[in-house]
Amino acid sequence: MKSNKIYKVDSISEFHKVRGLRPPLHPLISLVDYSTMVHLPEHDKVSWLQSYYSISLKKGVPGKYRYGQSEYDFDEGLMSFFAPNQLLNIEYVESHPQLKQSGWILLIHPDFLWGSTLAKKIKQYGFFDYSLTEALFLSEREEHTIASLLETIQQEYQANIDKFSQNIIISQIELLLNYAERFYERQFITRKIENHALLVRLEEVLENFFSSENEGLPSVQFVADSLNVSPNYLSNSLKSFTGQSTQNHIHEKLIEKAKERLSTTELSVSEIAYELGFEHPQSFSKLFKSKTSLSPLAFRQLFN
Repeated sequence: MKSNKIYKVDSISEFHKVRGLRPPLHPLISLVDYSTMVHLPEHDKVSWLQSYYSISLKKGVPGKYRYGQSEYDFDEGLMSFFAPNQLLNIEYVESHPQLKQSGWILLIHPDFLWGSTLAKKIKQYGFFDYSLTEALFLSEREEHTIASLLETIQQEYQANIDKFSQNIIISQIELLLNYAERFYERQFITRKIENHALLVRLEEVLENFFSSENEGLPSVQFVADSLNVSPNYLSNSLKSFTGQSTQNHIHEKLIEKAKERLSTTELSVSEIAYELGFEHPQSFSKLFKSKTSLSPLAFRQLFN
């Protein structure tokens, strides 16, 4: 009988042990051949919490999984990125034993990056906060580029470690992340239909929020949760499609509703601010002027 299983993996060495692998050659970094891993026992649900970064390039994962409200199929090649202490919840749906699994998993402990510029910069790559359903699908050419970088890392990883090894590996990791950023941008551009649907749903979420009685302002997290996507993926997708972040879209809707009330009602500026969810009318007036170059009162006078 399947069950719910939680895996808390505190080190790369422990990951190797859990997945039936030989001990890593280095305690702080490892490049794992995905085809050699022992698969975990099947459970209805699995939660995975790790203390290191992982970057995966996989094909033929034997199973379908559910993440949030979406079912996700790993038959095609894809890349995924996970940061330390990021909880991954997977619901097992069905297996595909005929698929041949292949690929690589690069495990990087934060201590390996200590003292390098990448130690801080790596936190700026938003895709480490994307959900599993927002993985990066690579073209054959893109996959070759990533695979060649992993091959270079593997060569350094398996060679005798010297004083240059760590810097060379870190530089290859940074190059890989920069390519991933480029490829994600391509994915946003080529998925215009999906992005348009996301924009329509965003508009519906904001319209429903401001048409209902809610306390406070809608946050980026609230909007992302309502759309079943991660906040970073939503903002980056919207930026690629519209040039504006999620927060910008929230502000635009706020200003639109404020203009309606200022031009069609006799509510005071303070009353409108409170209706829209602002705790302080001054904050509302400041935002309104920054977006329209007019104060709320000056805008209202245009209609009198």
